[in-house]
Amino acid sequence: MTSLPDLQPVIRVTAMPADANPYGDIFGGWLMGHMDLAAGSVASHHAGGRAVTIAVEGMKFHRPVIVGDEVSVYATLVATGTTSMTIDVEAWRRGRHTDEAYRVTQARFVFVAIGDDRQPRKVAALGG
Repeated sequence: MTSLPDLQPVIRVTAMPADANPYGDIFGGWLMGHMDLAAGSVASHHAGGRAVTIAVEGMKFHRPVIVGDEVSVYATLVATGTTSMTIDVEAWRRGRHTDEAYRVTQARFVFVAIGDDRQPRKVAALGG
């Protein structure tokens, strides 16, 4: 068991039966989708507009998520390029009736800011 990060989660959701396999474990794709949504929220906020996922790097599943778990997704902007943003994302689970929390997945998402013409556009530097 580990303490949840000191950051506020970008997304918090309860894992439901429709999101699970016959054994009650949540599908990895469901979890990855929520991680992408959280990273996209951070990217579009920093970019001040539309941003699209171009890569997911180093996806690791550490523990299962089961039906009824509260899943908190944390996302932090860690680097910027001319048009790109790199965001570290972690998902944590907490049982419904306990304070025990565990990191269940982590990955690095890369987004590119795009304009109305669907072409890449510049983003502000990290911290700028």
